[in-house]
Amino acid sequence: MSVNNTGIVRIDQELCTGCRLCADICPVDAIEGVPGQPQIINYERCVLCGQCVQICSAYASIFAAGISSREQKIQERNLLTSVTEPMFATYFTGNAPQIKNVLASKALFTMVQCSPAVRVAIAEEFGMPLGSLTPGKLAAALRKLGFDRIYDTNFAADLTIMEEANELIERIAEGGVLPMFTSCCPAWVKYLEQDYPELTAHLSACKSPQQMAGALFKTYGAQVNGVDPAKVYSVSVTPCTCKKFESDRPEMKDSGYRDVDAVITTRELAQLIKDAGIDFNNLAEGDFDKPLGTYSGAGTIFAASGGVMEAALRTAYELLTRQSIPDLNLSFVRGGEGVRIATVKIGEVELKVAVVAGLKNVAPLLAASKAGWADFHFIEVMTCPNGCVSGGGQPKVLLPCDRTTAYERRTCSAYVHDENSEYRKSHDNPEMQKLYEYFLDDYNSQRLLYTQYTSRKLAEGYSRCS
Repeated sequence: MSVNNTGIVRIDQELCTGCRLCADICPVDAIEGVPGQPQIINYERCVLCGQCVQICSAYASIFAAGISSREQKIQERNLLTSVTEPMFATYFTGNAPQIKNVLASKALFTMVQCSPAVRVAIAEEFGMPLGSLTPGKLAAALRKLGFDRIYDTNFAADLTIMEEANELIERIAEGGVLPMFTSCCPAWVKYLEQDYPELTAHLSACKSPQQMAGALFKTYGAQVNGVDPAKVYSVSVTPCTCKKFESDRPEMKDSGYRDVDAVITTRELAQLIKDAGIDFNNLAEGDFDKPLGTYSGAGTIFAASGGVMEAALRTAYELLTRQSIPDLNLSFVRGGEGVRIATVKIGEVELKVAVVAGLKNVAPLLAASKAGWADFHFIEVMTCPNGCVSGGGQPKVLLPCDRTTAYERRTCSAYVHDENSEYRKSHDNPEMQKLYEYFLDDYNSQRLLYTQYTSRKLAEGYSRCS
């Protein structure tokens, strides 16, 4: 399997000063070069998390001589011509012009999904306080941009929990491969495939929420809307740069078409909104469309480290015990960068779980799993330091002193959104129940919601990162 990833995250050789801040933050030592000279990215190691994009502080000065014009750099980066932000040395290539053209043509039926971390960060691009929670304005802005259906990745996050919780229970009951690793983070999946391919059987076979949603858009969504699936254009808005890579994986076409046609980041959506002259701050609250825009609080906490684990435990508890979970707030799996370990009593089962935030922290658990003495049942891994709220495609926090505050406030907003939700468990989502009743039989579930992983083993002589 081969997916071209060299164009997603790049370093502009004209602008890089060789400060190596990007090398310090890279979780897989993919940034190479000597201090004071332009750096390069080793794409065999890179997992496309975009943390280097977030931290880069070198940019094109108006006083710089002998460098390409701003217009040329905008074209190279595939940005909208209206973009006014500085041209930083490390960047990801965009898809916003492509989306703008599709929306203007009206030739296709456009369906858009928004990841949970987008609604706790996008307002920062419009001068609102760090971590502002704006799901209603987000939905309204997407409608003004001209999307035909405004759906939500959170719906698919609920679906991921339904499938993942059942998969975990089945592995435990039938002696399957344990521990089971989450598979929501494409950078983590790519890392495991290329550095530890012998452990890919530990990954949950569930697709990520983005890819589940894309597959449903062109099957169930097309059916609900009475649209020819060939006319559906599926867009994902995400905090993650590696989601661009994930959507391009050749196996992600189980709907019969490419499941997700284009991925844009939180920053790119803000650029589209500004380009269209939409006054985001003064938008009236909008709504996501049903059925694929209804979600629970469990879906929205996917934005934070520990959120997938907490959502899965809420559902697994009730599936196993047939009783209501005593406390929905499982704070023992919440937190920032690092590793958290807990044992959870669920009926007669003692479930040992771990949450890893920041890819550099996963090596000991992988070594234990490879040696066969990792006695965990379920492990959540997120590449970015605080989970998706700190993704490479989120609004860039220019001052280092603000970075911790931004991540904390975005995380807090995700949990506030959960607590204020009408439904807080994935299996209580009424549209989820309808999906299973009317569409997701065993055949459709296996066909659309599951995938397989592949070896991307690196060349001999490359030492694994610790």
